[in-house]
Amino acid sequence: MKKCVLFLFLLFAVLCTIQASSLKSKNNEKPFLKVKGQDIVTPNGESFLIQGINLGNWLNPEGYMFLFKDVSSYRLIDQAFREMVGPDFTDQFWKTFKDNYITREDIAYIKQTGINSIRLPFHYKLFTDEDYMGLKSNQDGFARVDSVIKWCKAEGLYVILDMHDAPGGQTGDNIDDSYGYPWLFESETSKQLFSEIWKKIADRYKNEPTVLGYDLLNEPIATYFTNKEEINKLLVPVYKRGIEAIRSVDPNHIILLGGAQWNSNFSMFDEKAIDSNMLYTCHRYWCDTLQSNLQDFIDFRNKVNLPLYMGETGENTDEWVGGFRRLMERNNMGWHFWPYKKMEKTSCMVHIKKPANWDLIVEYTQKPRNNFNEIRAARPDQELVKKAMLELLENIKFAHCIKNQGYIKALGMKP
Repeated sequence: MKKCVLFLFLLFAVLCTIQASSLKSKNNEKPFLKVKGQDIVTPNGESFLIQGINLGNWLNPEGYMFLFKDVSSYRLIDQAFREMVGPDFTDQFWKTFKDNYITREDIAYIKQTGINSIRLPFHYKLFTDEDYMGLKSNQDGFARVDSVIKWCKAEGLYVILDMHDAPGGQTGDNIDDSYGYPWLFESETSKQLFSEIWKKIADRYKNEPTVLGYDLLNEPIATYFTNKEEINKLLVPVYKRGIEAIRSVDPNHIILLGGAQWNSNFSMFDEKAIDSNMLYTCHRYWCDTLQSNLQDFIDFRNKVNLPLYMGETGENTDEWVGGFRRLMERNNMGWHFWPYKKMEKTSCMVHIKKPANWDLIVEYTQKPRNNFNEIRAARPDQELVKKAMLELLENIKFAHCIKNQGYIKALGMKP
């Protein structure tokens, strides 16, 4: 009898130990999305397909979303505004623009439609003391990103942080707000700053599971350069520096790497992954919706056996958006369409009403402004310009935006 009691006691103790060990293992399980083969998986091991939208033009203004043509980057937009209404008014405009363009209401609506994630493009200057969007120093990048992450966490949305404009410029075109060449790859100062900023970002969000991952560079190395093949060879070393900086503080989050030439050329990557928790991100616009226009990406994905998702696409008709979205989903490819919001055009989830007299501003940006005489001759009535800019600051608020139901339905979502 004593032996039986002793046996039962020992058996009970063993079972308790096993259960405690199991609970401890579950409690220690990290609540982050991670890469497994060609899939992104949740902490429960379920596949997660990215279906989301880009918050473009908020923290990285682009000219075409203001209806400008040649004035196509933040630097040129800012210069034109300052020429028309002066530095003080322009600084205040940008501060309010950041307050109003994306708010809690926007994030709540995005979630309401069925979207599961956002990609947040940002300018590196938001994490420096450089002059940018109304601030001369003590930039507010972390405050802005903190707010978005807080809102997304409350709504159950994931966030990809995308360095859209890198130090020195990674693209050499308007989209990186550079000086027309990807100086990042030839400047040690820029490469060091690139790594330092990513380390600061990763250190701040290393324990935040709402962050899906870090998109290190948007569309590096444009097609225009005769030496692009030589610059392409410098891409992976820069990525490795960024990854090393991130992993020194953050072992948790997914690293996202884009190819050269508009995130379309992956020839510089071999089959060996640079990191144990990474995926690749491609972009594709203005093609038909046939399988052949994804096959190069699918072939690369199969070669490296890692996820590859469409970080940007869109800027097209509702019919095209629906067709391309279905094509990607048939191929198990996640997506973030571009963009969420812009002025007047309906190829986005919500659009902004063009202010009265905005055409005066557009016309000014198209006139010769090569010297001070030309600037003075071209400058429109300052009061009308100020009224138009103030009206824009109201129109960009979510309550005043117009929902594009056809576009949202094309995304497979509910308006």
